[in-house]
Amino acid sequence: MNNSLTLCVDASVIVRHVTSDAIKQRWEKWMKVEAKIVAPTLLYYEVTNGLYRYQKAGILPPEAVAKALIAVLALPIELVSNTELHHRAREVAVLYSLSATYDAHYLALAQWMDVELWTVDIRLVNSLKLYKLSWVKRIE
Repeated sequence: MNNSLTLCVDASVIVRHVTSDAIKQRWEKWMKVEAKIVAPTLLYYEVTNGLYRYQKAGILPPEAVAKALIAVLALPIELVSNTELHHRAREVAVLYSLSATYDAHYLALAQWMDVELWTVDIRLVNSLKLYKLSWVKRIE
């Protein structure tokens, strides 16, 4: 991976930004070093869904979810979209035997940009262990 201050985050990181001190601390470190945060355009669809699921499960009240959505939509994240990314995501899903292409979009973007992908998704990390992808990082 390159030495730039660019990194990719998936929706799990952004959704948990609302509820996790570990994520908030990691985010603050990234902001202190002026890291550029990137994600595929599907990020906010997944984040909105994740926050809604918190509301539906009673983890967060509707008012907190509304405030959280405003806050996460204001985070300095550069959304990346192009047709090649979708083709790459399909290829990545096949390569890593993923059940869908949602996670594959984040993986494809990070791989394409030669940056680390940060996630909270233990299921994703475990499914990739066999491939020893040192650029996929989990925030615990």
